[in-house]
Amino acid sequence: MAKMIHSMIRVLNEQASLDFYEKAFGLKVAERFAFDGFTLVYLSNDAQSFELELTINNDRDRPYELGDGYGHLAVSVDDLEAEHERIERAGLNPLPIKELSCGDRFVGKFFFISDPDGYKIEVLQRGAPGRSL
Repeated sequence: MAKMIHSMIRVLNEQASLDFYEKAFGLKVAERFAFDGFTLVYLSNDAQSFELELTINNDRDRPYELGDGYGHLAVSVDDLEAEHERIERAGLNPLPIKELSCGDRFVGKFFFISDPDGYKIEVLQRGAPGRSL
């Protein structure tokens, strides 16, 4: 069986992204590889083995266009309200908490936050039915 190990996003400002992902989700640099023309930075925390790979292209001087194909990354937390409050206090501007149902079935409770490059991250209440492992 295949196992998902990382997802990659391109970022304009490495330090702004490192600061955001550490402050928002406790992700720290696990590995950093500087090549001619680009750098790869792998972020992780002790909660999982899945990593977020940041790609920084040295010659890039303008923000990336996310287009209409990108959706979001998702993380789950034990206490959604407490995380929303903590992220709000950190000045990271989370959107309001929402609930989603499909007919009579409760799907999940969540909020969204955006990183410095505009990538959206969904923060889900852990244990809710909606794929929030």
